[in-house]
Amino acid sequence: MRTRVLCLGNDLMADDAVGPAVACRLRDLDLAGVDVIESAESGLRLLEYLDGPQLIVVDAVSTGSEPPGTIYVLNPEQLSSTPVASPHYTGLQEALLLGRALGMTVPDHVTIVAVETADCRTVGGPMHRAVEQAVSRVVELIRQEVALSSPPMAVASQGVS
Repeated sequence: MRTRVLCLGNDLMADDAVGPAVACRLRDLDLAGVDVIESAESGLRLLEYLDGPQLIVVDAVSTGSEPPGTIYVLNPEQLSSTPVASPHYTGLQEALLLGRALGMTVPDHVTIVAVETADCRTVGGPMHRAVEQAVSRVVELIRQEVALSSPPMAVASQGVS
């Protein structure tokens, strides 16, 4: 099974750099059958990256309900929809739904690996220590998933420490 790992974020914005950091480590591993994409894009621009049988999305999240560095493994249905139907507010869930509605080849298995952050607003700021430590754990989760390469990651609504 070919797996695409889409690592979202901006490496100039403190903890939002978690996605690019994971992408860098995954590229160093050079995993067979894995296509690693790093992007700071959002909205409808995500449609370009949503092909293949399996997609793992890595991104930062700020819920404030768990400590920084907490890892969430989710499916798209567990994400809240954007409140306004507008291309300016399109998220991953809406991009997947639109891709399916347009008859695009959208992955059958989508897993979101999100890392709780402390600060995604400081330009040029460093990643919080706990977020930086989570990078290795996220890479290991993805490596294990790709090694299994059959059913998708077990989806959990609770954080993984």
